[in-house]
Amino acid sequence: MEVLRSLGNLVAGDSQTTHVVLIAGQDITDNAISALIKCLKSEHRVLKKEAAWVLSNIAAGSLAHKQLIHSSEAVPLLLRLLLTAPFDIRKEAAYALGNLCVAPMEGAGQPNVILEHLVSLVGRGCLPGFINLVRSADIDAARLGLQFLELVMRGMPNGEGPKLVEREDGIDAMERFQFHENEDLRNMANGLVDRYFGENYGLDD
Repeated sequence: MEVLRSLGNLVAGDSQTTHVVLIAGQDITDNAISALIKCLKSEHRVLKKEAAWVLSNIAAGSLAHKQLIHSSEAVPLLLRLLLTAPFDIRKEAAYALGNLCVAPMEGAGQPNVILEHLVSLVGRGCLPGFINLVRSADIDAARLGLQFLELVMRGMPNGEGPKLVEREDGIDAMERFQFHENEDLRNMANGLVDRYFGENYGLDD
């Protein structure tokens, strides 16, 4: 457990630290990922949560680290945890999966979408899990869910994002924030509904 926490703290720093500690393609990195995958498979609740947390920190690193996680056995395990695990583990799994879909930030503004990863994860059924987070009473989880919905609606090819979100009752999930006491969440959710489901939505169908 202490080793997991230490690794997580190391890679929770800046991306340069992650790059130095875990170099993609080296045995030590492959062994670390394999160990984290074993923890995700464990019946031990705390091990699962810690492993998902470490993976979310690695997935927040360089493009090479994101690709390393995305191509590993960790992804199907994280997807299953997102949909079936207790709330605290679902939240950590969501951070890991969400981090896989955004390119490393360069300056301010919206993060760029890693289209291959986003399309892959949405195609493998992650969207209901993130919409469930939007419905959560946990402010951080709801924000994470809204951020992922924004990625889907902005990033999915051929304008499919809003339709996918609507199909999973995502509009209803966002509209619960219409009069929410948290101003950031209220503005974020209302802005997404207005932008993607405004008066012109569906006219091109």
